[in-house]
Amino acid sequence: MTMQNDDARWAEKKRKQKAARDKILARKTKEKGLLMVHTGKGKGKTTAAMGLVMRALGHGQKVGIVQFVKGKWETGERVVLEKFSDQITIAVMGEGFSWDSQDRQRDIVAAQAAWRAAQEMIADPSYDLILLDELNIVLRYDHLPIAEVVAGLTARRPDLHIIVTGRNAKPELIEAADMVTDMTMVKHHFRDDVKAQAGIEF
Repeated sequence: MTMQNDDARWAEKKRKQKAARDKILARKTKEKGLLMVHTGKGKGKTTAAMGLVMRALGHGQKVGIVQFVKGKWETGERVVLEKFSDQITIAVMGEGFSWDSQDRQRDIVAAQAAWRAAQEMIADPSYDLILLDELNIVLRYDHLPIAEVVAGLTARRPDLHIIVTGRNAKPELIEAADMVTDMTMVKHHFRDDVKAQAGIEF
């Protein structure tokens, strides 16, 4: 009898939750292109963005990716995405991490070239989703003017989705975004001297 009472209370609780949820969803009628930012010290910013890229491809949408930093890395996701060449354009623009290049002027030139590629994609009406991978990194080091970038992102056409990844997103970008996710690091295997591994980090 107690189990039947518990089950009945559970069913009633879930019925009320569904009614409340349905009421909320009925008010959600807008449709628009989103500016999404994945930031924070935790692992998974680009990984989450790549998940959205896969989802868009699954819906037959056209996707553009500009990689601002990780250009020298051979990544598993790039190998997979190249199989969708009719739906996706990948612009590998980065010169690697700043501690690898150790050349600020070269990094600035690379960031400017990547931003021009991003602007061309943003202006192209055939794209449904654009990923600007590690844009936050070059903005953090002031390799691009934040005001210009925010203006370019917010001037996108109304139905275009843009994802920006990288640590230390600038306040101006966070303010302009429709959605911001902060990846929080609770624990990381690097601290136990575990190296970057294929299929996990790249």
